[in-house]
Amino acid sequence: MALQQISFAFDDIQPVTPKPEPKAIAIEKPKPDKIKAKGDNKKLTRGRVSLKEKESGADLIEIPEDAVLFEKKYYAIGIVANMFKVNQSLIRFWENEFDILKPRKNGKGDRLFRPEDIKNLKLIYHLLRERKYTMEGAKDFLKQNKRVDEKFALIESLKKLKGFLHELKADL
Repeated sequence: MALQQISFAFDDIQPVTPKPEPKAIAIEKPKPDKIKAKGDNKKLTRGRVSLKEKESGADLIEIPEDAVLFEKKYYAIGIVANMFKVNQSLIRFWENEFDILKPRKNGKGDRLFRPEDIKNLKLIYHLLRERKYTMEGAKDFLKQNKRVDEKFALIESLKKLKGFLHELKADL
């Protein structure tokens, strides 16, 4: 197959003169973080969650009462993750970071959490998500305070009492 050379002659083409552009009118656009809908007095937060909203989300964990919790010997990691509304990977990460979590593993390597482990997870969740401790701060807190369980039980009972009083107030 023989190659052929192609050539173009540009001598006959007329130069194109650009058309004048219309004058631009300066329009001031509102900044996206300050755009509000009519009747909406809430300031936009660009995806951040306020502390008040985080606290209300902390009440959404669904851990059964002790009587129901201790009916089963072991809970799978998926069930535990659903109780706390977190990913399974976070539960595994907390297991590696905190010495008080020691779930059993079956022959396949699946983690099986005892009710005591779930109580310890609840304490870790409280320290990290509700009290906003760092990982190191939570570890130090657990090492230094010997009566952590008693204090945590007191806090939980006070939360239940607060919830009851809010319900009573709403019914009035």
